[in-house]
Amino acid sequence: MSKLLESYAAGRWHTAPDEGTPLLSAVDGSEVARISATGLDLGEMVTYAREVGGPALAKLTFHERAAALKALALTLMSGKDEFYALSTSTGATKRDSGVDIDGGFGTLLSYASKARRELPNDTVYLDGAFEQLGKKGTFLGQHVYTSRRGVAVQINAFNFPVWGFLEKLAPAFIAGVPSIVKPASQSAYLTELVFRRIIESGLLPEGSVQLLSGSARGLLDHLGGQDSVAFTGSADTAATLRAHPNVVGEGVHFNAEADSLNASILGADVEPGSEEFDLYVKQLVTEMTVKAGQKCTAIRRALVPSALMDDVIAAVEARLSRVVVGAPDAEGVTMGALASIEQRDEVLKSLRGLTKSAQIVFGDPENFDVVGADKTTGAFLPPILLRSDDKDATEPHDIEAFGPVSTVIGYDGTDEVIALAARGKGSLVASLVTRNSALARDIILGLAPFHGRVLVLNRDDAKESTGHGSPLPVLVHGGPGRAGGGEELGGIRGILHHMQRTAVQATPDILTAVGNKWVTGSQRNDDGIHPFRKNLAQLRIGDTIVGGPRQVTLADIDHFAEFTGDTFYAHTDPEAAAANPLFGGIVAHGYLVVSLAAGLFVEPNPGPVLANFGVDNLRFLTPVKADDSLTVTLTAKLITPRSSADYGEVRWDAVVVNQDGDPVATYDVLTLVAKGEDA
Repeated sequence: MSKLLESYAAGRWHTAPDEGTPLLSAVDGSEVARISATGLDLGEMVTYAREVGGPALAKLTFHERAAALKALALTLMSGKDEFYALSTSTGATKRDSGVDIDGGFGTLLSYASKARRELPNDTVYLDGAFEQLGKKGTFLGQHVYTSRRGVAVQINAFNFPVWGFLEKLAPAFIAGVPSIVKPASQSAYLTELVFRRIIESGLLPEGSVQLLSGSARGLLDHLGGQDSVAFTGSADTAATLRAHPNVVGEGVHFNAEADSLNASILGADVEPGSEEFDLYVKQLVTEMTVKAGQKCTAIRRALVPSALMDDVIAAVEARLSRVVVGAPDAEGVTMGALASIEQRDEVLKSLRGLTKSAQIVFGDPENFDVVGADKTTGAFLPPILLRSDDKDATEPHDIEAFGPVSTVIGYDGTDEVIALAARGKGSLVASLVTRNSALARDIILGLAPFHGRVLVLNRDDAKESTGHGSPLPVLVHGGPGRAGGGEELGGIRGILHHMQRTAVQATPDILTAVGNKWVTGSQRNDDGIHPFRKNLAQLRIGDTIVGGPRQVTLADIDHFAEFTGDTFYAHTDPEAAAANPLFGGIVAHGYLVVSLAAGLFVEPNPGPVLANFGVDNLRFLTPVKADDSLTVTLTAKLITPRSSADYGEVRWDAVVVNQDGDPVATYDVLTLVAKGEDA
């Protein structure tokens, strides 16, 4: 008997007491492993995640969690050869395995990088600026995100046993929420191997990740309002889970990414033989053959101008004729097997439905060659292209053959192609091949309500484009309607999906304490030591320096204009400046004001401040005229140590006022400051 897959639950590996269900190779039908969750205490897993994993993650900042993910990704990448070797049993070629395995590790790295760049080195995330709720500024509102005190249950599909679970785990982990990973049984042996290496690495806190190998029946019974479920799979299963009493009545957060009938549109401006025409054909063939078409983002409907149907079909046929089907590790093979015999039979069933209104123009599901394997024991199918000339047919827009199958459909006019794409009732992605910007705008705006993502492809972006079927960590992956109505990935958006947004109403001092970010109106600290003389360990939020006053003279304005070449009339022409209703006379350059303010707060000697690396949110509020006097107040606003460097970032609140106390400029100054012994 082959290996019985184990679950990792409550800090230990669990082996079921029974023999389990056989999992067969997609290539030759041999037994790869067995799977069973018999005897597993699902309630204990949920409790362990909440009571052990959650508190362990809560002790770490966003940056510390990101560092752990980065280290994990690099560790997994260093040993990926064994993952590639096992991946062939799923029917995946080396190219397919790269999309799944390297794509998964790349997603971990992307989230780690995004979190370090865009999240604070804290456990609280501030959503936008504060809102002033009273006239005097003593009562403010601030939206904050905090980690939910629950567990993220992730139910994944068979087609991406590595990327599928890592793209869900990464944002949950950064958000500080422990995960229970439930892979689809058919390819769970690859998930279990990767997960085993994760546990062996010891890089993630205990309880932050658990693995459920086998049936998850009853798992949702243990979930409540602090918990979430992220599901990838069929629309029917998604509907069943969505109707669970705990989802409906207890407020379990439910996110679904389901099957969808994605479309690729050839723009009416494209001519046969052009670069765009070739790009369209190449992309369609790629999406039909990568992972043997078993991608939720694959192109199921090829929408082309009616006059070009014959040209497109001929070009696609020419490319498909070079596709070699067979064992993934056999020489020359370019498309492997489907995940299982059962999956192949499902595709054939769907194909029979599609041929009620469309005809097969390439590929014979009964008569085709297989290299290096036996098609009677392996889950093989050739790429199959259909043509539909009946625009009223429902089958191409209702039936998805989850394999190497696509249907070419003709359209006449922009309105019609938008309507045809929308007949998919909600899709994960659509692509448009065009170089016409006006046409692209019309189609994108028409597609957007029905799609989670739209890719525009042409010769200008082709070399950098990741393609129709590639969800990216920084962009939202999901779609409305049939596609599930959910969202995954999306960079910081995916992290915030696991967090609770709360509106906090309080004084400036309280909001400063909650968010670890100085809020206007909070106490300032001027202890007589210039803040620029303090290293990161010594500096405190609220530390302040006041500089000035400094009178601005007409000679200053003239010199700045001459020196910089900025001779805009408001600074150089008294008559024209006087006629300007905003100024009423010569005014100082805004950047002269900022430059003079820097001279008022800077500490010139070498010290902990290493560099000024930018200014954010600069606004000029009141014109500065000759003989006005400027005073600047600089306050330490946000302190962010960098874990991988001997310095950190400090954001300073800068307010410049005139002799009447009117603010003339506000902005944030960004500096790099050396760490001290305790930073």
